[in-house]
Amino acid sequence: MVPCQRWKAESKRTSVVRLTLAPESVMPAQRLDGRTLAARLEGVLAEAIRHGLSVAGRPPGLAVLRVGDDPASGVYVANKEKACARVGLASHGAHLSGDTPQQELEAALRQLNDNAAVDGILVQLPVPDGIDDQALLQVLDPDKDADGLHPLNLGRLVRSEPGPRSCTPAGVMALLKEAQVPLSGARAVVIGRSTLVGQPMALMLQKADATVTVAHSRTRELAELTRQADVLVVAAGRPGLIGAEHVSPGAVVVDVGIHRKAEGGLCGDVRSAEVAEIAAALTPVPGGVGPMTVTMLLVNAVRAWTRRYGLPDPCPGL
Repeated sequence: MVPCQRWKAESKRTSVVRLTLAPESVMPAQRLDGRTLAARLEGVLAEAIRHGLSVAGRPPGLAVLRVGDDPASGVYVANKEKACARVGLASHGAHLSGDTPQQELEAALRQLNDNAAVDGILVQLPVPDGIDDQALLQVLDPDKDADGLHPLNLGRLVRSEPGPRSCTPAGVMALLKEAQVPLSGARAVVIGRSTLVGQPMALMLQKADATVTVAHSRTRELAELTRQADVLVVAAGRPGLIGAEHVSPGAVVVDVGIHRKAEGGLCGDVRSAEVAEIAAALTPVPGGVGPMTVTMLLVNAVRAWTRRYGLPDPCPGL
């Protein structure tokens, strides 16, 4: 674990801990590398599975229910299947046509709930128009909810109770922990209020004793607000929304967005080239939050398997 050596804690009269650049620092932002951490965690999961097979008699199983033929979803599902193969999870699930009736989709989920070889289930979002994704999520067995989106699991998060956590926010927290970012007393701003990322992200930061503000599309004077942040998490879904004018020197910036540019390549919600000259640390796009989202999906599935057979938690503290 390599801490950001250029950060220092500076106590203010308000007793809020600010993250500031050390005076001698002129280097660009440290890269918070999700690929490297994800690979290390995959190794931890693979080892846990190898050790647990003699007790469980089978590997953990992850099932993905994909509906329709959204190209991006196809890529995501293929990446998840490759990740499962790398660590030793068995892949299950189904790919159903976009015109499959709601009742049939819910029946398919119930079959996965009842499948003893399946420990984690993911409904691949988005689903086609006309399908009630919230109703699908409520059909899930909460203990097999690999993406942490069942209402019961969101409630468990609010109450600080054990349970699967939403994968992208959990991946962000793992990155911050790996970099030893001090969150207790820090000011955090989350841009985005979705139940997939923004809301659980804010809750997780609060649980780490940060003081959290959630901004969104109707927030006034956004730059004035974000410049107060020690930790800025951007999940707005708007390419290039955040630039140098939004970031205070020494802030930690986490870019959750990922978009395909017209000229080719990918970008995030943050204008990374200019923010990198101001921030203490920044997640790259690609290679930052994305790999951690997939890895935390695996963590949720393997944890469900270890709980089922009384095995040790493979990733305590995450």
